[in-house]
Amino acid sequence: MKINILLVEDDEQICRTVKKYLESAGFLVDACFNGDYALEQVYSKAYHLIILDIMLPGMSGQELLKEIRKISDAPVLMMTALDDDDSQLRAFSNLADDYVTKPFTMQILVKRAEALLRRSGHLKKEIVAGSLILYPESYQSVFGGQSVPLTPREFEILLLLVQNKGKIVSQESLLTKVWGYDFDGNEGVVHVHMRNLRGKIPAGIITTVKGAGYRLEEQQNEA
Repeated sequence: MKINILLVEDDEQICRTVKKYLESAGFLVDACFNGDYALEQVYSKAYHLIILDIMLPGMSGQELLKEIRKISDAPVLMMTALDDDDSQLRAFSNLADDYVTKPFTMQILVKRAEALLRRSGHLKKEIVAGSLILYPESYQSVFGGQSVPLTPREFEILLLLVQNKGKIVSQESLLTKVWGYDFDGNEGVVHVHMRNLRGKIPAGIITTVKGAGYRLEEQQNEA
C-alpha cells in the first residue's frame, strides 16, 4: 500500500529536502507552504500522515492542527524550530502525535514518521529484498537467514540502497539523507562507511557506478 503524506513547511529548502528524502523512502508526498492551502488539501484528500510546521504564513500550524483534528485522525508530526515547553504542550493539547525540533537529521525525522505509521497500522515492520531482510525499528539486518551486525550509519546506508533497489544513489544523496541536510563534512565519510558495509555483506550486492554513486543490484540480491 502506498503511504500518502502531507508535508507543510514554509522554508522551501527544508521542504524540498524532506520531500525528496520521504519520496526516496517510498512515500507519496504532497508539499504545502502555507496553512490555508494545507487545510484545503486535507479536505480534498486522505493522508496517512501529516508533517506540520508551526510557524506558517496564513493559518498557523497550531490553528491548522486544531482544524485537522475536526476532520481527520491521521497521525500528525510537528516539525518546528520552537523547542520551548509551552509550544510543545500546546501542540500535544491540540492532539499532535509527536514533535521534532529543528535542526534535525533526515533519518531521525523519517524514523519518527515511520514509528507513527507503524503505530497506526500503515507500515510494515520489515523490508525484504531477496535474501536480505531489514528491520528498521530495531536496526537489525539478516542475509540468507544469518544476522549481519551493522552500525547505525551502515544500516541507514543499506536501507536507503534497498529502498532504491536497482537505482543509482549518489554520494551527495547519501550525505544529505543519512548524515543530514546540515552536514558540513565531505564525501570521504561515505567511502569509509561503504567499504566497511561491503566487508559485512556478500560481495557483488552493492556496485559502484563510476562518477554517479552506488546501486544495490536486483539480480544478485534476489539470488
